[in-house]
Amino acid sequence: MKTLKKPYPPGDFGIWIIIYIELVTFGAFFLGYAYSRRLDVVLFNESQLLLDQRAGFINTLLLITSSWLVVRAVQTIKRMKEKEAIKEASFYLLGAMSLGSVFLVIKMVEFSGKYAQGLNLSTNTFFMFYFVLTIFHFLHVLLGVIILYNLYEKTKQGGYTQQEHTGLESGASYWHMVDLLWIVLFVLIYIIR
Repeated sequence: MKTLKKPYPPGDFGIWIIIYIELVTFGAFFLGYAYSRRLDVVLFNESQLLLDQRAGFINTLLLITSSWLVVRAVQTIKRMKEKEAIKEASFYLLGAMSLGSVFLVIKMVEFSGKYAQGLNLSTNTFFMFYFVLTIFHFLHVLLGVIILYNLYEKTKQGGYTQQEHTGLESGASYWHMVDLLWIVLFVLIYIIR
């Protein structure tokens, strides 16, 4: 029996067009941030001190762990018999969705804390970039959590099999992009001095 070779990258071609567009868009923001930072390093360094590095680090761990859970869900569907895989993969997706939701809550607390301190888009160049980048990313995480919820529901109903799991891989690819973007954001905005 001849086995069909799976296309690479995993998932639907359309999701990769979206991912590439998002990476280019964020890449332009990152370059703008780096250029602006270079023009006023002192302002950026002083402004960074007002950020909660612990919250940023916790959010990084949350997204990395949730990405790992999504990987486990995809691997489970690909490698196990259907009935065994459904429950286990659903559990992993529920965990990933939960961690993504906790990320959103922590970011909302962080945003409200900044606004309470009187910090906003017009405070200075650093905070303009901080709010634009993190709110834009926040919206991507929100969409990702919605995607994970849909993947969870479809998985729970047995909608993915060992042979057909393209939708699951597409959603997983999007979620990994969201995770990757946060790692870069965390390093640029919270860490680099």
